[in-house]
Formats: sequence, structure tokens, C-alpha cells
Amino acid sequence: MPDDANAFQTALALILGLDPDLIGIVTLSLKVSLSAVLIAALVALPLGAAIALWRFPGRGVLIVALNALMGLPPVVAGLAVYLLLSRAGPLGELGLLFTPGAMVIAQVILVLPIIAALTRQQIEELHGDYREQLTSMGVSRARRIPTLLWDARFGLATVMLAGFGRASAEVGAVMIVGGNIDGVTRVMTTAIVLETSKGDLPLALGLGIVLLGLVALVNAAAHLVGESARRRLG
Repeated sequence: MPDDANAFQTALALILGLDPDLIGIVTLSLKVSLSAVLIAALVALPLGAAIALWRFPGRGVLIVALNALMGLPPVVAGLAVYLLLSRAGPLGELGLLFTPGAMVIAQVILVLPIIAALTRQQIEELHGDYREQLTSMGVSRARRIPTLLWDARFGLATVMLAGFGRASAEVGAVMIVGGNIDGVTRVMTTAIVLETSKGDLPLALGLGIVLLGLVALVNAAAHLVGESARRRLG
């Protein structure tokens, strides 16, 4: 086993040399997380906006549920998806268990409540500013959704980046439903756990460095988007 200094040097060499195993793991991680965020956003953005605009029985319970699900333990989400996709489960015939598709589903479950809850907050605040103007123009609530979503696009971009950060750093759910199969379902977080347990510190460190860099880029992008929105709004 290499010492820490040599392991770090080897990890940098793997990154700079574009090691095929490392690149394959990183690429799959990005594909899974980006797909999950995009799918979740297609549902969560209009859902959050609709909850913000309409008043209906049980709305308060739904809001509390969304807020609670923002902290959903990943292993619980993974277990739920596993039970759905296992051979004895209702969706077992689809054969999705231990595939990237199952990992996407698990991450969608984790990310969707975050995007929906934060979207609801932003749209509700924005609607408070524009309610009288939209009402005077005769704009229906359904037609207000795309208008308000577009106006809040900078803030919602930050929300989606937050969702991507949650998805890309997740390990428990994807390990349960993906199985951490080499070349098939092995992503950065699960590979780090496996390689560390095997004593392959260079690859684990290399993936850790890439993951930290990705998290830093996401946070930097969120900051830049937030600053841009503040400048735009004065």
C-alpha cells in the first residue's frame, strides 16, 4: 500500500493522465446525476409553482411533507426503489435493478422534493409582488406558472444546482439499487468507498479530488447565478 504522499501524487497523475477507469466513473456519475436533476426539474418546477399559486384542502400538509422529504435519508430512498424494482416488486418485470436507470430513479426521489419545495418558496414570494398586476391583466393562475417560472429563472437555476449537488454527492441509495458494478453502475461516491476498503488509495483520492472540484464548481456557479440575479434586480 503506498504512503499518503505517494498516493496523492499517483492520484494527481491519474487525473492529469486522464486515466480511463477514472474518466469512465466520472462520466457515468455526471450522466446519472444530470439526468436525475433534469427529470426531477420537469416535475418539481411546475409542481412547486402550482402549490404556491393554488389554495386547496391539504395544501399545508403537502408543504410540510415536501419540506420533510428534503431531508429524506438516501438509504431509505434506495430501499424503497429496491423494493419497487426487485423481482418480487411491482416494477420487477422492467429489469431496471442494478442499472443506471435505477440509480437515476433513486436520485430523482431525493432531488425532486428539494427542487419542488424551494421552487414553491420562490414563486410564492414572487407572486406576492406581482399578484395585483397579473390579476388586473386577467392572467389565469395556470398561465401565471410559466410567467413566474421564467421571471424566477436565476433563483431557480440556483435551486437546480443545489439539487445537482445533492445528487452527485449521494452514495447510499445508488449503492443499494446500482450494486456498484464495475463499468456498469460504479459512480464516484460508491467507487471511493470501494477503493478505500480495498486499499487502492490513489484511485479513491483521485475520485475524491474530482468530486471536491465538482462540488466547488457547483457552489461557485450558484454564487455567480445569485450575484447575477441580485444585480439584475438592483
